[in-house]
Amino acid sequence: MAMTLHERLGRLDAAREVQGYQTQPRQMRAAAPGKVGELRLGFSLRDGRSVLHDLYRVAPLLVQQALYWDEAMPELPICPIISVGGGVLQGDRYRIDISVEAGACAQVTSQSANRIHQMDANYASQHQTVRVASGAYLEYLPDFTIPYKGSRFINETEVTVAEDATVLYGEMLMSGRKHHHEDERFGLDLLSMAVSVRRPGGRELFAEKLLIEKGDPTVNFAAVMRGFDAFASIMCLTPPDVAARIRERFGTLFPAEERRAIAGVSRLPNGAGLMLRVVGVESYDVRQEVRRFWRIVREEARGRTLPEEFLWR
Repeated sequence: MAMTLHERLGRLDAAREVQGYQTQPRQMRAAAPGKVGELRLGFSLRDGRSVLHDLYRVAPLLVQQALYWDEAMPELPICPIISVGGGVLQGDRYRIDISVEAGACAQVTSQSANRIHQMDANYASQHQTVRVASGAYLEYLPDFTIPYKGSRFINETEVTVAEDATVLYGEMLMSGRKHHHEDERFGLDLLSMAVSVRRPGGRELFAEKLLIEKGDPTVNFAAVMRGFDAFASIMCLTPPDVAARIRERFGTLFPAEERRAIAGVSRLPNGAGLMLRVVGVESYDVRQEVRRFWRIVREEARGRTLPEEFLWR
């Protein structure tokens, strides 16, 4: 039996890492009306065309409609998620549900970076459910998450994907507002991001979790983020033959000099697909490698390429 919105968010409230952040904000209590954003997007094939057939939204999360602006893949419905709240605040609770039915395709993105504001009480949480049926294709690539100094954010994503479907999903992260003040670099209190992937029948493929807590010294280790301030972890869940072609084409980026970015692809457990990891000096260094991977994935999985990036991105 599927859990309700409040049951899923309640599970995050019980997580070990947020137990020290249970005080209530003075402005408005956590999860009060106006603090709980909900978004449900459903895509399906109608008369041979992929459409957004199901849309439910509760502010501060908003999608207006599906747009078809990708000239390289004109059949692709694109839904930018708009946050009318100006960023994630203490006590916010978000729930996002995305489903793509058999044979359909879709792209979900965000209008800009996801800013996690400074907090003096409680925390913010988000739960995401992604379901992609047989033969379907989904690109879910939110813009960078920027955790401000003193911010606390926990996110859990559950993905269910059919064996012959393809999902491109991941997170891009900045170390903070490093150009604002040096104390902003990993000045966060808590950043917890977990993802689990399974088949429609319930078989678990893998799970992973990124956890950074206040004062964590490991972020500055040479094999972690020393010298870099941007990071991306992008998974491509796809059949093994497609994954093999993508991996062969992408290769590895490890420059001998002027290392603006380092990127590599590894195989995921249980034939689930591939994982791209990128570290970079600036967001645009990481974004360049993510787009290179994205283009190869789309070409191998759908026979379409990626258009040039908009100048304002």
